[in-house]
Amino acid sequence: MNWMTQCAAVIPCLNESRTLANVVESVREFVPTVIVVDDGSRDGTADVAKSAGAEVIRHDHPRGKGVALQAGWQRAREFGFTWALALDGDGQHAASDIPRFFESTERTHAELVVGNRMDNPAAMPRLRRFVNRWMSARISALVGVSLPDSQCGFRLMNLKTWEKLPVNATHFEIESEVLLAFAGHRRGIEFVPIEVIYKNERSKIHPLRDTIRWFRWWLHARQYIMELRKSQSISGTASMSLTPSFSWVTSPARHSTNRFSGLKSLQLQKPRMDTNGRE
Repeated sequence: MNWMTQCAAVIPCLNESRTLANVVESVREFVPTVIVVDDGSRDGTADVAKSAGAEVIRHDHPRGKGVALQAGWQRAREFGFTWALALDGDGQHAASDIPRFFESTERTHAELVVGNRMDNPAAMPRLRRFVNRWMSARISALVGVSLPDSQCGFRLMNLKTWEKLPVNATHFEIESEVLLAFAGHRRGIEFVPIEVIYKNERSKIHPLRDTIRWFRWWLHARQYIMELRKSQSISGTASMSLTPSFSWVTSPARHSTNRFSGLKSLQLQKPRMDTNGRE
């Protein structure tokens, strides 16, 4: 596969002007098209991205990592790309690891390849290491698939598959939701070891607010998988192809309830956005 023409990099950013230029330039050695989604930065992140050769989507105010990623993925599809490589703009992911993702999907035909830091997690802050292991264990048990690093944002994803799955998370729960959607619908997932880089960057995750948001998401995710399994049992098929007729978005602004109203096949609609990434 010609990854230079089939894959675009998507980098969600919030105030990453200090590190972004180096990230974009290093990624473009492997993937020429880089889409930076500036999620309401106030430090000139968008200007830095443009100067480094990236396509830029600009949000007027922070809307969340999940919204930023999906805006980038949608733009990549509009440009005709079938794959997206997602990574952070703070320098935490090494561009030199990118060929590992390409080799993995070429060898295994996986539709989602995720970076795995847990083979050598010593460089990770202790709290992040604990939280990652805890979340990964819960999601793995729920879907019956080993997911060693559920929170890593360094990923290669098939966009045609993404379009068909119920991925609507708006914030940091996006990593969990993508994995759950791919695993729940029996799409191929692989993990590749990556370099663990932690410097002095400040995490954008709010300890209380984002923890509450993740647990709210988790409750709905469990119900979602239970309903999928029930429909699988009724239909007598090993394929989880039915989709609940509700959106499991956890942002109050996007829905009023999260109740099931029965199972039926439907075409999930992604948020429609204009050229600036606004719905």
